[in-house]
Amino acid sequence: MRPVQLDVEATDGLARTGRMHLPPRLGGGHGEVSGLVETPTFMPVGTRAAVKHLTSADLDELGAEIVLGNTYHLMLRPGVDVVEKMGGLGTFQSWPRHTLTDSGGYQILSLEPKITEEGATFFSTYDGDKVFLSPEKAVEVQQAIGADIQMVLDICSPLPSSEPVIRDAMEQTLRWAERARAVHTCPDQALFGIVQGGVDLPMRVESAQRTVEIGFDGYGIGGLSVGEERDQMLPAIAAATEHLPADRPRYVMGLGDPAGLLGAVANGADIFDCVLPTRLARHGTALTSEGRLNLKNARFATADEPLDASCPHPASQRWSRAYVRHLLVTKEPTAARILTLHNLAWLFHLVSRMRDAIRAGTFDALRREVLDVWG
Repeated sequence: MRPVQLDVEATDGLARTGRMHLPPRLGGGHGEVSGLVETPTFMPVGTRAAVKHLTSADLDELGAEIVLGNTYHLMLRPGVDVVEKMGGLGTFQSWPRHTLTDSGGYQILSLEPKITEEGATFFSTYDGDKVFLSPEKAVEVQQAIGADIQMVLDICSPLPSSEPVIRDAMEQTLRWAERARAVHTCPDQALFGIVQGGVDLPMRVESAQRTVEIGFDGYGIGGLSVGEERDQMLPAIAAATEHLPADRPRYVMGLGDPAGLLGAVANGADIFDCVLPTRLARHGTALTSEGRLNLKNARFATADEPLDASCPHPASQRWSRAYVRHLLVTKEPTAARILTLHNLAWLFHLVSRMRDAIRAGTFDALRREVLDVWG
């Protein structure tokens, strides 16, 4: 049996909802945790084994089902040996549910690495030491960390890039994907391939088809949500998903804005992650049914309404906008915590509404409603 499988329960156009099956795991003292994950699903980003300002208990209470960790950061601090010795990523952070680790490729590219056929050489942001990461080492590290879902090492071409640069990145990603697949040995840990190709639709199709030929447990769609227009991003997603297996999860990497999520789900995607909701929270912005609200604005000084009455989570309803603004302007760190809880709760609520709408056959109506505000 594969380590991950997606059972589609309902569709509305290309949008789909279902259950992703992962092996049950021992949740760091919480007993065995079910491997069922409802899709579409959003993953909070816990880069260094923590979502900023939150604990794993907060994430459990919010209803998160998978949390993303970053291979590049964890392999450098605290180090693979430490995480492995502590029982793996989930146990280390006392997170009772599932984890996904990205390969670190996106972060490495920001360090201007030297890329060869063998891998990427770069300098650590922590101590300046030279570090080498190959496709094989990325798998080795992620297996040792113990993530339930792991990503192959890929190359994301910057925006804008010429057609030859995009093709070279796609071809290198495919060659590295073959090498990663060959050394992946943990039957209870899933390995996802990554589709590249920029916003070139024929290249997206080719990349999807050739990645499927290699054969993975699921498929990431990378190299998008990096600054391109939405009318470029969504066709690129659709070009990829059309050629990905229906019974495997489809993961759009780095996407978290409400309009983009709805567009991606409308084109058959299932899984998402992004730092957007937590980063905005740290800068004083709330995601709401009215759109983004910059609570540092003076107009909220006496606003007695909650952050968003339409979101059922206590963090969205307990504190007034005026109170949170007060915390922000006096630089109380509690503001970032409240807003992080709220933004994630609001986004989880939106994704839950997507699942309900797909089951009811009303997904287009929900999308139009959200786009009226967030379009």
